[in-house]
Order: sequence, then C-alpha cells, then structure tokens
Amino acid sequence: MSIEVNNESGVAVDEESLVRLGNFLIDSLFVHPDADLSIILVDTEAMERLHIEWMDEPGPTDVLSFPMDELRPGTPGRITPAGVLGDVVLCPEVAKAQAAAAGHSTQEELLLLTTHGMLHLLGYDHAEPEEEKEMFGLQRQFLSDFLGRQAPRETRA
Repeated sequence: MSIEVNNESGVAVDEESLVRLGNFLIDSLFVHPDADLSIILVDTEAMERLHIEWMDEPGPTDVLSFPMDELRPGTPGRITPAGVLGDVVLCPEVAKAQAAAAGHSTQEELLLLTTHGMLHLLGYDHAEPEEEKEMFGLQRQFLSDFLGRQAPRETRA
C-alpha cells in the first residue's frame, strides 16, 4: 500500500502519525494492502478554492475527500480489491481553530479529520440521521482504538 502525504500548508505536522493512522484504518476496514491513498495538507486559501469549486460553499473547510475507485470496506473474509482510495485534503489552520475550541491538540484534530475523510472515501456519509450515527460511531471507535484512549470530539465536515 502506498500512503503519500504532501504538506503544502506551510504548517509543521506529524506526517508519520497520519501515515500510521491511514495504515491502521486500511487494515481495520479490510482494504487491500496495495490500495493507494493521498493525504494533502493545504493552506486556507487553497482549501477555500477547493471548497467553492467542489462543494459550492464559501470559506475554507477542515477536510474534503475525493474518492477515486469508489472502493468500499471489506470484511475479514473478503478484502476490497486493490485500487486508488483517493485524496483526503486537510487544512491545518482550520483544524487548529477547531482543536482549540474542542480542547485538544491540532494533531488530534488532524487525526480525527483524516479518519473522517477516509470514511468518506470508503462510501460513508452523514446526510441522514442513521448514516450519521453509523459514520460517527465508526469514527469514534477507530480513533479510540488508534489513540488507545477516548477519541476527540466529532466533526460535522
């Protein structure tokens, strides 16, 4: 599997922990070990441009997901085929503000947002109440397992 982190944000980030989380989630969701994932960190201006272009919403956001091969989670007996998961785009500056409001570190917020983005790449959504319950439950559980303690707050990205 290939997880590429490209930090274009100008903000120092623990990129290795993002890679470890990506590997953990791919294993936990039974995604083929040859799947590819890109995590891109951008500044607020770049995130705002993407947010307007792809979501038709003003202002920067915290995370955007761009699925490629529309892979879905596997099961213990059937992993997903190899392919390209897609891109998770993070904005550390937005994450920093959200982290301060939530009372945890920017890195914890970036881990939460990466988890959120990867779940979107694998087809999870939160548009409907039942979808939200499932997605945020998984997000909380995966973060808790990864961090070995209670996960940071939920996001509504």
